[in-house]
This record gives sequence, C-alpha cells and structure tokens, in this order.
Amino acid sequence: MTDRFGDPLSRRSLLQAGGAALIAPALASPALSQGQPDVIRIGHLTPRTGFLGPLGEFAVQAAQLAVEEINAAGGIGGRKVELLSEDSVNPQTASAKAERMVQRDRVACLVGEINSASALAISQVAQREKILFINTGANSDALRGADCKRFMFHVEAQNTMMVRACGRALLDRGLIKGRKVYALTADYAFGHDLLKQAKKYFAANDATLVGEDLIPTELTDFSPFLLKLRQARPDLVICNLAGAQITNFLKQFSEFGLPFPVAGFGFDTALAWGAGPGNFLGTWPVIWHHLIDSPSAKAFVAAFRAKYKKPPENQGWGDYTALKIVAQSMNALKSTESIKVVEHLESGAKFDIAKVREGYFRAWDHELMQEMFAITALPADQVKNPYDIFTSSPPLPGPGESLELLATTRDENACTFPA
Repeated sequence: MTDRFGDPLSRRSLLQAGGAALIAPALASPALSQGQPDVIRIGHLTPRTGFLGPLGEFAVQAAQLAVEEINAAGGIGGRKVELLSEDSVNPQTASAKAERMVQRDRVACLVGEINSASALAISQVAQREKILFINTGANSDALRGADCKRFMFHVEAQNTMMVRACGRALLDRGLIKGRKVYALTADYAFGHDLLKQAKKYFAANDATLVGEDLIPTELTDFSPFLLKLRQARPDLVICNLAGAQITNFLKQFSEFGLPFPVAGFGFDTALAWGAGPGNFLGTWPVIWHHLIDSPSAKAFVAAFRAKYKKPPENQGWGDYTALKIVAQSMNALKSTESIKVVEHLESGAKFDIAKVREGYFRAWDHELMQEMFAITALPADQVKNPYDIFTSSPPLPGPGESLELLATTRDENACTFPA
C-alpha cells in the first residue's frame, strides 16, 4: 500500500513536514484514500524539568504553535500533524523515548532537544532507524564533527559560531586582545565543548585565561566562585554556563557588586528575562531574538504573543523553525520518506527562517547556515518593559559576507557520515 505521495506506508515514510505560516503554504491535496492514516505524528523531545526546563517551556509552546499553523494551512499532504511531546530528562531517557516514538508511535520524524548528550543519544536512534532528526537546541561542535549522523540536522548553531559571533562584539569593545579572562563553565558535555572552542578563540586573539572553574549543573550558590573572581580581578568574566545557571549567576553577580565586564559564549533570551532588568548584564550571542526586523519574524512574534501573552525566545524559534522546514520540505517533495527529505536538505534548499536572509543546510555537516546576533544588556534606567532589555548587533555575518563565515571549516571540524 502507498500513501498519496506514492511512498510505502511505513514509519519512515510518514515523515511529517509542515509548511505553513512563515515558510510556505502547504500544498493543496486530494481527500485521503480509505484506510490511509489520517494524521502524521511528529516526536518532540526536549527538557521540561531541571536547569534547562525554562528553555524547554518555550520549545514546547513554539512547537505547538507551529503545528497549529501547519494544520491550518492544510497539514502535510492533506493530513493533520499530531505533535507527541515528551520530557527528555536525560540521555538515557531521551534515547528510550525516541525509540518508543519511532517503533510504537510510528512518528514520521524527531525534532527537539537542548542537552548535547541527549541530542547525541537521540541521533543514534535516528541513525539506526533511518529516520530524520532535527536538533533544535544542542550546540556541541562534536555533534557536527566526530559524532555527526546522516539523519541528523542542526537548526541550532554550533558552539564555534556562538563564540565567534559574541567574540566580534567583544573585540570591538577592546575586551579580548591583551586582556585577562576568567571562565566559569557548566560541567557537562555542552560546557566542556564550549570551553574548548573559547580557549581556541582566546589563543587566536591574544587573550590570557587567568582562571577557570567547572560548575556543577545543580549548583545554585555561586558565592565561592564570586569571591574567587573578586580576588583574580580579571578584565573580563566569561560565563559558559547553561539554563537557569546563568540566571542565578547574574543575579548573584549583581548582588556582589563586582565591577568586571561580563559576557558569555552560550545564551538564551529567556535567561535574561529570568534575571530581570538591573541583573541582566553583559554581551551574549543569540541565534535569534524577538526584535528582529523582518516580516516573518514579526509574524512569528505576533502569533506567539497572541497565544501565550509573551514574546518567543530563541529556543522557541528553533523548534518552531524546524517544524516549518520539515513541513515545507515534505510538501514540496510530495514524499514523506526520511531519506528523500535528507537529500532535499543536503541539496542547498533555502528557507525563510524569520531573519533577514534565508538559511540553508551545509551538505557535509548538516549545520544550518544563518545569521546570528550579539545582544548587550541595556542599563536598568533605559528598560521600558520586562522583555525589551537589550540592544542587538546587526546580523552576523553582515550583508556582504558569506553565511559560512562564523562556522567551522572542514579542516576544523571534519564530519564523516556513517553508512
């Protein structure tokens, strides 16, 4: 038996794709044939609890909005999309839930994640089952290098891109060359990889790392480390933390009244909002933010505000965009087979990703080539509402530069896809 796209009705051929709203309207389709499944399921895994929980909330909300828009525009091949959302919790749970979604629930593809170790676990399931997985929030360079997978794509930026985007702003402010830097880093896969990329950047730009500490992800009291910073007197504090760690650190840094400039190489705008005006400090890289001036960005922000009474943040953008890319691709291909979608994404297909320039996936490592931004906290007396608490750089790379400028080269992060 085949579906309306002519693909065998298997779990892999039911790959969902939704093309609505910001990217492209879904194709009109004839009525479903008798006996054909009337829904296409998409498996969505992301942390809902723990230190990454605040980001997972935005991811789930944005994914739900994307599916609603996809279905309102005709779904995928005339079929409605059903989102199966689960708390990924940790790598072991993420792997087990991904396998269950594929084998029992017959999902068409997997989308989501924030934790790099969990994303790796999901990618192993996806590769084994030959089903598409789009990573929406895990940054580790290794996921695009030594641990790359043919069936895994990345909407989220790699750590190197985050470091180079923020590094540009810090260089312009004279905070890198010849300066003493102290780094606080989250003690798990993401943090370790981020510190590795940061050290490369410091070495290339004549900065000296005068101190570094690994911070347990469950830590909430930063006073011992703040005392070490006071004693070290660095020219710049680099905060390579993650999730609620950043919010807690910034609040306590403000309470201590330390005078040192703060920046970070990994960030999500929800963490700035959590810290609040007056506590949010420094310069940070983001892959997207709600103040971007493009028609599709404004449409996404308006729809999210209408539904959730707040603006979306960059993690939500990632999950929303991934679902729209899948939908557009599947409708354009008139196929729900994962391998066909993989080949389509490798072909250089371009997508409206709610920024000024369109994005595309590199064929050799499956990283989305796209604009990024460096945001800087506004002084508390200039903040007019709880959300617009930063200014942003222009898009990076700039209009006349290649979108691949911030990303690793083949020599820096070689990827060889497994068979």
